[in-house]
Amino acid sequence: EICAKVGLPAGVLNVVVGGPETGKALVEHPDVAVVSFTGSVPTGVKVAQASAPLVKGLGLELGGKSTSIVFADSDMKKAVEWVAFGCFWTNGQICSSTSRLIVEESALEGFLDQLIKLAKDIKMGDPMDNDCRLGPLVSAAQRDKVLNFIQKGIADGAELLYGSGKKPTEKGFFVEPTVLRVNSDRNTVWNEEIFGPVLSVMSFKSEEDAIRIANKSKYGLAAAGFTADG
Repeated sequence: EICAKVGLPAGVLNVVVGGPETGKALVEHPDVAVVSFTGSVPTGVKVAQASAPLVKGLGLELGGKSTSIVFADSDMKKAVEWVAFGCFWTNGQICSSTSRLIVEESALEGFLDQLIKLAKDIKMGDPMDNDCRLGPLVSAAQRDKVLNFIQKGIADGAELLYGSGKKPTEKGFFVEPTVLRVNSDRNTVWNEEIFGPVLSVMSFKSEEDAIRIANKSKYGLAAAGFTADG
């Protein structure tokens, strides 16, 4: 309807809705010359394999585990707001979600106090409600996957700072904003794309330390930095 309103000729844009079989048919069809895919690495591999025999143009964006770096000289109020936005916006269901946070050691405790206070004020509910700031996940399966990640992270040694790690009572596939402090960069929640409102936190001692921690990832999609010394 929007395309028709702006005058886009009929047939220029076609929306085909379906599951794996629909995607497979589109990728393998000889009349489809270029494929752009955003999704998981395993599915991206399948798309690349299906595109190769016809030498299609191909663009893949295969997830992320992006990091926010907060230095002690930052405007903490603004940094807290942007960190929360970066992880909890769209319920964490976005590839560029900054779901890893590293804070300079001297500022960590104060930053976490402000962050958890903000997380507690995030209103969950119907996305059609103007006051809603966190809606449900896309499906029950995704909700359960996220909850399982939280429990796995705790089992790996993470400390649950905020979030129940359980299904809230609201109708729908909700997961609370969740903050986990991890003590090892080997923790599952620090390394794997969760695709939910889950923030993993570590500290750093120096700029070099921060860069090393942020770069130690199999993903390379986005990052954010907060400091008064630009």
